Amino acid sequence: MTGGPASGRPRLLRAGMGAAAVGLLLIYNSVDTGSDADAEDGKPAPPAAAGPTVPGPSGATTKAPAAGPQAPVLKRAKPIRLRIPQIAVDAPFTELGLGPTGQLDAPPPDEKNLVGWYRDGVTPGERGSAVLAGHVDTSKGPAVFLLLSFLLPGNKIEVSRADGTVAVFSVDSVETFAKDAFPDAKVYGRTPDAQLRLITCGGTYDKKKRDYLDNVVVFAHLESSHPG
Repeated sequence: MTGGPASGRPRLLRAGMGAAAVGLLLIYNSVDTGSDADAEDGKPAPPAAAGPTVPGPSGATTKAPAAGPQAPVLKRAKPIRLRIPQIAVDAPFTELGLGPTGQLDAPPPDEKNLVGWYRDGVTPGERGSAVLAGHVDTSKGPAVFLLLSFLLPGNKIEVSRADGTVAVFSVDSVETFAKDAFPDAKVYGRTPDAQLRLITCGGTYDKKKRDYLDNVVVFAHLESSHPG
């Protein structure tokens, strides 16, 4: 493992928590996000806390055709609410910071309907890859990203922002990656436009490790924006 507090780069948290998992399991299995070259406009490539998902097909990939026309990038504005009609998501945001070891704090483990956003990273609609993270199940049952892996290319993701605008993203692909082969550059690399990444855990749940073996990542691009 490289990076961490000494390098000034936040580390990605790819943690899973099952029904009985609490506390320090939220900072389990963290790795480096990649090089400083992945930062966009001087901002660090945002890490993401990843909650667990229900078992799904490991390695599954749903890809879209080439993206259509993309909307102009927006100015920085904090995200307020996430809506994904196709999977019945309507959730507020919480800001995520870094813990003392350089790992991203996860959303509260007992909050079923809450999405995390790294407050020092790109905001949804800005140039670059904004990263959102959420649990799929918690000690209280199914959570906000339970159905994330069921999104399809062309589905819409709406992010209401503090400046009164709504950024509308179109899903490009949904992919599942083994945690021990996670493509940091693909997920966190620089982009010339405004893109979005939604991340959670997926695949088989390893009872010994008390963690899911994969990550589900939704790739999307900014399609339009309008007043809220």
